[in-house]
Amino acid sequence: MVKYRIDIRGVMVPNDYKWYYNLFREDCTCPRDVQNVIDAAVDGDEIEVYINSPGGVIDVGSEIYTLLHRFKNVKIYITGEACSAASIVAMAGYCEMSPTALMMVHCVSSGVRGNHSDMEHMAETLRTADRALCTAYTAKTGMSEEEALEMMEYETWLTAQQAKEKGLVDAVMFEEKKEDVPLVAGPLFELPNEEKLNRARKLLKEETSEAVPTDLLKAEWDFLMLKRGDRK
Repeated sequence: MVKYRIDIRGVMVPNDYKWYYNLFREDCTCPRDVQNVIDAAVDGDEIEVYINSPGGVIDVGSEIYTLLHRFKNVKIYITGEACSAASIVAMAGYCEMSPTALMMVHCVSSGVRGNHSDMEHMAETLRTADRALCTAYTAKTGMSEEEALEMMEYETWLTAQQAKEKGLVDAVMFEEKKEDVPLVAGPLFELPNEEKLNRARKLLKEETSEAVPTDLLKAEWDFLMLKRGDRK
């Protein structure tokens, strides 16, 4: 397996605008940057995506989202900000967010000149675009279209924990995974934790003879028995 890296940095621009940003040494990302990495990867490879972007053109965000979503093994990490169209890209796969990062979602914006019919037409176009883009949020989180559109309407800024609570990201980076503790009926009853189970499995794996030594049996018993107050 080969691991590839994609950086979504700076504004997200169409392919034919990248030269302009490169000329002035400004960070930017275009769909071709992502496509080139995906073309080099094969089934079984892994792609890691690191996002620190204020967003950009919505159809660029949509294209990058689609490219990544079609690739099966993608892990996304928000390291700085994932705003506007960049937040759409973050919905393309498993995603972790730095505890110091921010996510921002909002409605599509544009400008128009003309009469009232032109203004009304643009307003309807923007509403249609909002409904199209919000499907990325609903697909990731399971929230309703109404909930997603409301979140976009108020230009919502989210911390990593808030994004996790809404289902927009899967985990907060650097968080220690807490071991689930089962409910028990006896006050002195205790199941072995994962560390003890792994030690027991290691002992079993190292044992090659048919006869099981007494100390191994005792270790297994200590690890796996139901503990009682009159333990022998």
